[in-house]
Amino acid sequence: MHTGEAKIAWAGQFMPVLAVIRRRFEEEKPFIGLSIGMALHVEAKTANLVRALAAGGAEVFITGCNPLSTQDDVAEALSETSGVHCFARRGCSAREYYQAIDQVLDGRPHITIDDGMDLIHRLHTTRTEVLDGVIGGCEETTTGVHRLRAMAAGGDLRFPVVAVNDTPMKRFFDNVHGTGESALTAVMVTTNVLIAGKTIVVAGYGFCGRGLSQKARSLGAHVIVTEIDPRSALQAHMDGLVVMPMDDAAKIGEIFITTTGNSGVIAGEHLAIMRDGAILANAGHFNVEIDTCWLSDHAREVVRREGIDTYLIGEKRLHLLAEGRLVNLATPKGMGHPIEVMDLSFALQALSTEYIAKKGRSLLPGVYLVPEAIDKEVAGMKIASLGIRIDALSPAQVTYLSSWDIGT
Repeated sequence: MHTGEAKIAWAGQFMPVLAVIRRRFEEEKPFIGLSIGMALHVEAKTANLVRALAAGGAEVFITGCNPLSTQDDVAEALSETSGVHCFARRGCSAREYYQAIDQVLDGRPHITIDDGMDLIHRLHTTRTEVLDGVIGGCEETTTGVHRLRAMAAGGDLRFPVVAVNDTPMKRFFDNVHGTGESALTAVMVTTNVLIAGKTIVVAGYGFCGRGLSQKARSLGAHVIVTEIDPRSALQAHMDGLVVMPMDDAAKIGEIFITTTGNSGVIAGEHLAIMRDGAILANAGHFNVEIDTCWLSDHAREVVRREGIDTYLIGEKRLHLLAEGRLVNLATPKGMGHPIEVMDLSFALQALSTEYIAKKGRSLLPGVYLVPEAIDKEVAGMKIASLGIRIDALSPAQVTYLSSWDIGT
């Protein structure tokens, strides 16, 4: 079997929720006559989503959303799938990256699916001639949703987009367990260092930072959290973690992992005071959270090996993983989030895409939450696949919860 096909099949056996949705799509064909443009991490789990959409009648055009996250054998397998056109390639230059996005837009998509909003950004800047045909879109990540909300606030967003990232089934599982496990796994596999006993600095205590901190601590790490939001900082403190500014954490941390989606989180002044041998990784989104330019400008030598760039600065060594890009996907052995987690996230994507196909033309431009019914449907399907049974409200309980005067 083709290696890409083998990877896709391996992932597929652990994605029962998406499999149920795909079977329904095959029968109902909700995307007949529609093209879908996608910029996602092109790997085995994503391939199962792509094939589910194609099974539903869509013509799918897809490229990567990160130059280092594409698995070329999976991309090749997708290119051989009926109704799918894949333009992703691992290690592409910035120019080639945007050329591939343009190839997706040449397919004149009716629906977009983004991870970081690069596709929508391109649509609203250099490819505006494609905009009139777009019904709506879906966005996968925190960073992308932040950018979309900024567009919407300025009146610049031209079509409705579902913020898949902001629904409970995404935040509680993909962000907490997906990022938490996969980022730590990538650090351990790439470096072979022990987590137990290490001082790990986690920048940001949102859902991703929370999951990462909890899992690092469960492995025996001493976890420090840096934050800008007093509420999140207080939550980290109440969760038993040490909270301090990056100015202080930089002096004592051994492993640094950013999860903010913002730029300059680990800046030059922090890198200058770090201890010898510090390991730097990004689990946020774009490669702007760690000041890689400062590292390049101040290094007397750079030693490169698979997934690790060691910057020799004076007598100190600083180790940057995956060029500062997403550590769980851009390292040579990075596999992204666990399959079972992405089963839920891509089930949400599939059903949100169907929602846009059916309702998008009646929605005004803006950012929309995933309908609660879709979120609960995905949860229900996952519960059923696990053989778990739960309680249901009795009629009396429904009446009680809908009343304002019973029990007073």
